[in-house]
Amino acid sequence: MIIVMGIPGAGKTTVLSETLRQAKGWRAINWGDRMLELAAAKGFAKGRDEIRKLPVERQAELQAAVADSLAREEGKFVLDTHCSINTPKGYLPGLPYGVLGKLPVERFVLIEAPAESIIARRRKDATRARDAQAAEAVAEQLFVNKALVCAYAAFKGAPVAFVKNEDGKLSAAVEALRALLG
Repeated sequence: MIIVMGIPGAGKTTVLSETLRQAKGWRAINWGDRMLELAAAKGFAKGRDEIRKLPVERQAELQAAVADSLAREEGKFVLDTHCSINTPKGYLPGLPYGVLGKLPVERFVLIEAPAESIIARRRKDATRARDAQAAEAVAEQLFVNKALVCAYAAFKGAPVAFVKNEDGKLSAAVEALRALLG
């Protein structure tokens, strides 16, 4: 499994979707979709944007259940997820060590974009209920993500790579990710 991460608006799902159109034998699994399926089945949340506002203990319960299901997956797949979740109580690691320890990780990829681009992308995305954030807050989460992905990589003994997804340069980001899939 290769784990592709990024903050909301960095373009990780877009880059990953475009990459997998060209990469043979790979499939994507979206962590947030799995979380929502479980949360909805248990009556915890009806939408993805509600999950990050659940109590941390409830989010941890859902994370553990998703990790258990992913550990049973077979074949080559890329996990699309968030490195950190910006909760009302602070940043929650997207892959706490107890969860990460269950996963067979080959490598980590962090998709990054400039804070201003992320803010503009979030404003254009009518499909999600995103909280408005200043550039400083987005920059802070970008920093938190870089620190966390390095910690994840050290914990798993797996490499980490950074892919820039700048406006107007999607093809360059796609090519960088495709090269990492091998």
